Amino acid sequence: MATAADLVQIDLAPRKPAPKPEWLKARAPMGDNYHNLKKLARSLNLHTVCESAHCPNIGECWNHRTATFMMLGNTCTRRCGFCAVPKGRPDAIDFDEPRRVAEAVATLGLKFAVITSVNRDDDILGGARAFALVIDEIRKQAPGCQIEVLVPDFQGNEEAIRTVIEARPEILNHNTETVPRLYRAVRSGARYERTLRLLEYAKELDPTVTTKSGVMVGLGEEMDELLQVYRDLAAVGTDVLTIGQYLRPSKDHLPMARYYTPDEFASMKQEALKMGFRHVESGPLVRSSYHAHEQANASGVTVLN
Repeated sequence: MATAADLVQIDLAPRKPAPKPEWLKARAPMGDNYHNLKKLARSLNLHTVCESAHCPNIGECWNHRTATFMMLGNTCTRRCGFCAVPKGRPDAIDFDEPRRVAEAVATLGLKFAVITSVNRDDDILGGARAFALVIDEIRKQAPGCQIEVLVPDFQGNEEAIRTVIEARPEILNHNTETVPRLYRAVRSGARYERTLRLLEYAKELDPTVTTKSGVMVGLGEEMDELLQVYRDLAAVGTDVLTIGQYLRPSKDHLPMARYYTPDEFASMKQEALKMGFRHVESGPLVRSSYHAHEQANASGVTVLN
């Protein structure tokens, strides 16, 4: 019988940090757009995943007036080993937050908005309702803006998934994150089959919705495991795949096994495209919402410029 160590196989022993390759060095955040967006988020009491998850692309994205707004507070009910978002007992869901997110989207003049959230396993249906509300509010306050929602798994609750899909976002994104063997350590409380089923069920509810998922590399997975994940995602009709390098947020998070090279990312992109994805974004600094506007265009979602 397999032990937990056999299933997880992540080396937690201290190791000497490897120097960061040149291709992983991002510019420090600066510029008027960066500071103005930060001020706007503070004034509306909003969170961005860019800040909460320590995204390396925050300087580039915010300078281009793009951000991923994170709803349902800044405290997650799960303790995933890779994630920098604070964990603990969250406050009650603020159902005025969707209106404020839409106000920020309208103020920025966005034509494409990305909205995500922490996990709210304490109120699954409330979390889904908040996603539906923010979609409706953006339609009212920023007509013509197209919407990508990056949702949690809602513990597989079909009513919650249906609530979001019936609000008709252009893109429904749910991240796979890693290979099945590493789920126990990487994605606390998640199930690989549940993730695949969510993406499949979204297509069953609305075949016109663009579905999307993201995977991190560098946690100790093998290439054949990654390619099988890509095949599984393609098999449930996923349209867009993002592949990026895991970067350890702190010493309290899972260690990184290795850096993948730009050539390896290019190779994975080519292999994944052969599987039928409409678009694959693959690179060291790629994150789920990185260049989301360009991903939407490339995958056939019409975006107004």
